[in-house]
Amino acid sequence: MQGRSFLTLAVLAAIVWFLYSLLNDNRPTSLPADNGGNFSSENGGANQDSGPDPDAPETDEAQPPQGQGFDFYVLSLSWSPSYCATEGPRADRQQCNSGRPYAFVAHGLWPQYERGYPQDCAIGERYVPRQMVSSMRDIMPSTGLIVHEWRKHGSCTGLSQPDYFSTLRRAYETVTIPASFRNVTASRDIDPMLVEKAFVAANPGLPADGIAVTCDGGYLQDVRICLTKDLQFRSCDEVDADACRRRTVTMPPVR
Repeated sequence: MQGRSFLTLAVLAAIVWFLYSLLNDNRPTSLPADNGGNFSSENGGANQDSGPDPDAPETDEAQPPQGQGFDFYVLSLSWSPSYCATEGPRADRQQCNSGRPYAFVAHGLWPQYERGYPQDCAIGERYVPRQMVSSMRDIMPSTGLIVHEWRKHGSCTGLSQPDYFSTLRRAYETVTIPASFRNVTASRDIDPMLVEKAFVAANPGLPADGIAVTCDGGYLQDVRICLTKDLQFRSCDEVDADACRRRTVTMPPVR
């Protein structure tokens, strides 16, 4: 009898301890599994974006290809109607007789030294493929101009042909054309200094000595803007010194 009583007491004690454990579950929580990332069953295992990794290496996807063998660029923006007016019947038909209303166009992106500039450097590829020409025609109005700029100026940048033209486009897109020059429907006589001031006002960071407005035969010819190799505005006293000295120049209308 004593053996049975002891066994009964032991069973009752075990039951009491089990019930007590259920009511007071203080077991430590388990650590999350190391699965190589933050996954949640709520989003079906999709990797959640928790912001940039502070330990990740810094990258600059906007950095343009870096040219070699010169100091900076000059972006030349040509007033297309002036070219057509001064060249007359000799003007490029693609630019002046296409029916497209060209205003300021990308004349070229020129590598410069602090004094002087290189040109017509030796290159292996003088031919510009038709596909490349077509990709640039919205900002450079003729095949002849595109080929000429590659051979004379692009050849001296140390860039491949695709990199040169992509950098030229990015330089063109860096500059804001003042609203007053986007839709000139009547001939205007204007002080070149006012054109310069309009570009400076429309482009924060562009210094007054980092731009030159040139003229040819009484017509506004082009606006030249100096850029670093990573396409930031900069000063360039030699380029600035070549600015037009006329009191007024003519801007023929866009047609």
